[in-house]
Amino acid sequence: MTRSTRERIIDESLRLFAERGYAATSVAEIEAASGLSPGAGGLYRHFKSKYEVLAAAMNEHAARTRVQIAETLAEFGVVDTSSGIEERLAHLCRAGLAKVSEERELTRVFFRDLSQFPELVATVREGLLQPMFDAITTWFHAQPEYAGVEADWHAIGAVLGGAVVHYRLFQETVGEPPGRAERDRFVSAWVRLALGLLPHPAVQPVV
Repeated sequence: MTRSTRERIIDESLRLFAERGYAATSVAEIEAASGLSPGAGGLYRHFKSKYEVLAAAMNEHAARTRVQIAETLAEFGVVDTSSGIEERLAHLCRAGLAKVSEERELTRVFFRDLSQFPELVATVREGLLQPMFDAITTWFHAQPEYAGVEADWHAIGAVLGGAVVHYRLFQETVGEPPGRAERDRFVSAWVRLALGLLPHPAVQPVV
């Protein structure tokens, strides 16, 4: 599908912001990367400033994520127990890794540049990061194996979701996964930790 000029500007600006940093990226460079004549003012036909391009990228990615997660949450209402809990947990972890990878450019900009724009920090936090943590919490509530487990699920969602975000962010910024644990090992460890939340059967008294 052919991207509109506005979409090209958003996509290319986010790529440049992720690679070079917001402050180090000029409007002319965004124009050139977007197929416009650099320095001719083509960007300003769609946006008032470089900041407005950044804000549009944050808002549109957050809105897309909200829709994706809402659709996923709707699927949680029907739990497929044909596969074991370990397989379902591994699928959840891999889905989280894929989502963070999909948003790797936005995530790099978020952690490196957005401290100077608190209103955009709130947009990404509420539109992308918190919904992912909430989705993990909702997923656990929907699994029959975890029924009756008394736990601070929001905190657990933050820990498990935070591990997924950190894994991909570390990999993107440092060039190798944390602890040099490749993806399958990370998923396996993540699943083992999540399995530790399962309720243990009551110990029968010895007669």
